[in-house]
Amino acid sequence: MANVLTRLARTIESRKGEDEAKSYAAKLFKRGPEKCAEKFGEEAIEAIIAATKGDKQNLKEEAADVIFHLFVMLSSRGVSLDDVLEELERREGTSGIIEKQNRKK
Repeated sequence: MANVLTRLARTIESRKGEDEAKSYAAKLFKRGPEKCAEKFGEEAIEAIIAATKGDKQNLKEEAADVIFHLFVMLSSRGVSLDDVLEELERREGTSGIIEKQNRKK
């Protein structure tokens, strides 16, 4: 399953500079990083609404949209999936409470 995330990240990255009429990701990239972030936020809110309503099917669909738009947003700012995975590996085995306290220092 994780391979689908890698393939998605690569596909999104490959859409930079492509024809907007043929690629939604290309259209988002063309509109700039701020629009990519805005779309990610919209999808996150839709996922929150689905979760609060207990709509499992809609939550699954919105979660997929969130992941897609997260990858677009990251790519628009030059952050790769590998960068994020590296950060997650750095945090692995550390309590979330401790990790958050360490960021404040």
